[in-house]
Amino acid sequence: MSVVEHPEPQQRTVSATAAALFVADLRQRLFNPIGKLFSFIAGLGTDKYPPDTQRRLKIVNVISALIAMTTCIYAVQIAMSGDAAMLPVVYINLGLAALVAAVPLMHRFNDVAGCLLLVVAEFAALIGFAAYFGRTSGNTLQYVVAAAAPFVIFERRRLWLVLTIVATALLLHLYTWFTFPRSAALLQVDDKILQSLYIQGAITTFGLIAACVYYAFSLVERAKSETEVVLRNVLPDDVVERLKSKPNEPIADSFADASILFADVTGFVGLARRLGPERTVALLNRLVSAFDDVAQRHGVEKIKTIGDAYMVASGVPLPRVDHAIVLARMALDMLGATRAVAASEGLDIEVRIGMSSGPMMAGVIGTKKFSYDVWGDPVNMASRLQALSAPGRILICPKCEKVLRPSFVLEPRGMVEIKGVGAQNLWYLNSARDTR
Repeated sequence: MSVVEHPEPQQRTVSATAAALFVADLRQRLFNPIGKLFSFIAGLGTDKYPPDTQRRLKIVNVISALIAMTTCIYAVQIAMSGDAAMLPVVYINLGLAALVAAVPLMHRFNDVAGCLLLVVAEFAALIGFAAYFGRTSGNTLQYVVAAAAPFVIFERRRLWLVLTIVATALLLHLYTWFTFPRSAALLQVDDKILQSLYIQGAITTFGLIAACVYYAFSLVERAKSETEVVLRNVLPDDVVERLKSKPNEPIADSFADASILFADVTGFVGLARRLGPERTVALLNRLVSAFDDVAQRHGVEKIKTIGDAYMVASGVPLPRVDHAIVLARMALDMLGATRAVAASEGLDIEVRIGMSSGPMMAGVIGTKKFSYDVWGDPVNMASRLQALSAPGRILICPKCEKVLRPSFVLEPRGMVEIKGVGAQNLWYLNSARDTR
């Protein structure tokens, strides 16, 4: 008996892949031009404004384009019905489309002119629709959109203008409701047409209000996320969480034992003079970014940079028993990162590093451009050790020597007189011991 092979699963997989590729290509061909068109329309007249204003005006441009397109379509539908009595409604729609299409042109005057034109055109057109069809057509519902839309298109900083538009919309809604009952409509149309108009008006009203609220909430969420990113770039994660939970409570902590490290580029002033401002900034950015990566990898906390000096702590703000060991590994990797940057830039770059351990304090200082900082004798000691260290070397205090000796190779520097401290027996940290 012969065995028949069944390639169907493979064929189905190939067919499914081909179909998915075809759909993706078709979607790209169809929607890319539409997306480019709307991007072009959204950007009309917004170039001279700052980014926040541009975002707001782009929303206004898109809304205006949608209104212009839908009213033109509606005007064509009515015109094709052949009912001569409906011609005034056609003209109202075409006039509204022409006015809102001109909204981007008004941005050349200021960032309010186009928005005001959109509001005035909509308010006037709704009165016209109410006069011809009566209040039961549902057009007057669209005045309710003004309860949300002005906050988006004018922003909260123009509160009096926003409230004026909201109040005007309310008054016009009440005016059209009591002035244009069905019996007073200029056109007496059957119930089916009125029901269709009411459904369109309700859908438009709910859709625009939902879009305005969604946009407002998205701006809030975006602002919160941007603030969160900035905070976490400036402050430790633990401190950010504490500030969020108790914003009015000062951040001030003491640590019985932690470690601090200072690093400084040797001969930086002369190097900067030779490189010029652009290359100097680029070099510093590469070097500091490399140090940041090392700090993140070792789980230590970068405190700040001051010019070409880099300050990092371990055991702060979250205490840890291995703070000195972790920071020593960080220091050795900083030397490696410096050599890598120097080799790629073709420059002779070295850093001096000083490291110290002991009790210290930390907290958030300032109300504007605030920062998380540390204080204490170890901080002063590490700064002085960095100044006394040699290029490409890590100088450590006696307390660090006792903790690090079992795990690292140390080299005695000898007794050194340190300002404000006195004579201290210092050591160079050379490498980690081979624990294999």
